[in-house]
Amino acid sequence: MALEDICNFKDKRVQQLFPFSALETDSHNLELKRLKTSQTHCGTPQCIFMPPLRQVDPSKPPLTVQRPFPLSHGTTTLGFIFQGGVIAAADTRASAGGLVACPEVHKITPIHSHLVVTSSGSGADCMLWERILIREIRLYELRHKRRLSIRGSAKLLSLMLHPFKGTDVCVALTLCGWDKEGGGTGLAHNLDSSSSVTGASSSSVVSNTSGPSSGPQLVYVCSDGARLQGDIISVGSGSPYAYGVLDGGLSWSLSKEEAISLAREAVFRATHRDAYSGNNVDLFQVTAQGWIQRPREDLREEYYRDMERRSNRGRRIKRTDTMESR
Repeated sequence: MALEDICNFKDKRVQQLFPFSALETDSHNLELKRLKTSQTHCGTPQCIFMPPLRQVDPSKPPLTVQRPFPLSHGTTTLGFIFQGGVIAAADTRASAGGLVACPEVHKITPIHSHLVVTSSGSGADCMLWERILIREIRLYELRHKRRLSIRGSAKLLSLMLHPFKGTDVCVALTLCGWDKEGGGTGLAHNLDSSSSVTGASSSSVVSNTSGPSSGPQLVYVCSDGARLQGDIISVGSGSPYAYGVLDGGLSWSLSKEEAISLAREAVFRATHRDAYSGNNVDLFQVTAQGWIQRPREDLREEYYRDMERRSNRGRRIKRTDTMESR
């Protein structure tokens, strides 16, 4: 293929850490097989490209860089499944401790036509691993003539992230996508019975269900290798507030506009209480036809609409009390 020619692939017998065949089975054993490697990358296996993991000598103290002050990260991202597909929503504030580093970042990234991911954690780490995921899914499609399923993509990402457990890598991605009928071809069945690599992190809670191999999919993957599937997933410092809205209003039979309104309300309530979230809300809907992005909305407008609703409600109550007193 053209991409292989550009990368100057050649056949060489090497040992790979995470073979693609592992995505179609629950076995994570190492194995030797013929792989394509690159002459320009010192024979590095081209099955999966990962950032180099620094070798640590246990007899020596770890090398760390002392930051001048601690940085606290915060965000609000969410995703949920309903009869119209998958809704993904997130705020746009990037924070570094008490500093608003950027008010208009993009925390929802399209991976391909039927998959978007919401990101939470270190901005640099999230952007790097999103690019790695995009590349690996494209390489898989070129090699196997079919697109990797959403669950398979989550498993691949989990396997790549797991060696970085315990390091300073901070990534929490929620894969929101749609698998077409037959898109898995033997892959989804094996992943249905697979378990998470580790437990859930404290910053996210997942309503866990085992869904079908096709249709809407929602999977959470974090930097310790955890991989969890559910119907509702919210990640970040504002997630407890978002869950309070989602748990009270979410149902399978929601219409498209109702689902969008619920997601907007959940992000708004979270940003109203969480100082590390705010500014705007981005909304995506993923259906069988692909993802659709809604125009970015300023949360200040939602705040004014909420104040107007409260004012109108107060006037109605006051008018009703006046009529009853008469």
